[in-house]
Amino acid sequence: MKQTQAFLSTYTADVSGVCSALFELGGMTVMHDPSGCNSTYNTHDEPRWYDTDSLVFISGLSEIEAVMGDDRKLIDDIIDAANQLCPEFVAIAGTPIPMMVGTDMPAIAAEVEAATGIPSFAVPTNGMHSYVSGAGMALAAYADRMVYENPGEIIPGSINIIGATPLDFSVNGSVEAMKKFFEKSGRKVISTWAMGSTPEELKISGRAAVNLVVSGTGMETAELLKKKFGTPYVAGTPFGEKFGSRILSCLDAAEKTGECLNAFVKADGSVPDTVIIGESILSRSLASAIYLEYGKASRIICPIEADGGILASPDMVLSDEEDIRESLKNAKIIIADPLYKRVSPVEAVFCELPHEAYSGRCFRRSMPNLIEKI
Repeated sequence: MKQTQAFLSTYTADVSGVCSALFELGGMTVMHDPSGCNSTYNTHDEPRWYDTDSLVFISGLSEIEAVMGDDRKLIDDIIDAANQLCPEFVAIAGTPIPMMVGTDMPAIAAEVEAATGIPSFAVPTNGMHSYVSGAGMALAAYADRMVYENPGEIIPGSINIIGATPLDFSVNGSVEAMKKFFEKSGRKVISTWAMGSTPEELKISGRAAVNLVVSGTGMETAELLKKKFGTPYVAGTPFGEKFGSRILSCLDAAEKTGECLNAFVKADGSVPDTVIIGESILSRSLASAIYLEYGKASRIICPIEADGGILASPDMVLSDEEDIRESLKNAKIIIADPLYKRVSPVEAVFCELPHEAYSGRCFRRSMPNLIEKI
């Protein structure tokens, strides 16, 4: 019963992460799943749904198709829709049932591409992981297929911002504020993966001198672009003036040396009584900003996937409700989505920091733009 959640919610699933990552890129995303999941995605996980057009479809997988393995209907439906709508690419994302029955997604994508001439790829999601995994794989798949192999000469002082999706940053102006901060600091922003940039801007990402990874969803893409073009990357989100300046220094160092860097500040080895709950890069960045501004250390509880090297002692990756409750027992200050208040000590000071990928639209109006505080 340890994995039972009595009070806490779950994070946005990997398949919704795929849809969110690719939403603005002009492609067609197909969730291979029974009907109904699209309403969950567009109602709770995608704040751009009512203002921006995007081709996101559910295959409408039936029980008999799953049992008999009838992939022909899926292939024909995708081909028919792609020929009518002419998207820039086709992405096919898996869900629990197709993965349980062994549906060969890459083969389906290859058949669609052969029939339509449209770049097509599969994203190996299975509905059992968080949006960090799904969005990360989707952006990396897009980078692998769609970024130009020979984009042109590298532009000195330029960056790509990778890992910016509304699941982490909502639609409250945070991404625009990031771009404004770097441009004001003399950095040219070539592209923002994947909010507020055109597909053409993403396709020339290889011209950047350095990449900035602002959430865990961007790490796999940064690694791929490093392998593909030799572009170094820096991990960190520019929260606060001092941490923003530290990130700028790390970008300069990475561009000069070609080495990948984390901009995070390491506190001493004690166990702080301030706890931040959330995605690893965002939380470590916030902890670093708080330390630089106020000299107060924080520890992180990350309930979802975290890349190695981001978290440090005494940070923890915890997903079970009882483990999280136990870890919060001695906390005096807790910074987290409001839904975590239900498992927090009543005597602790609780600072609400709503997270779109966790509480959905419940607290969307009160999601702060921490970037514009710079």
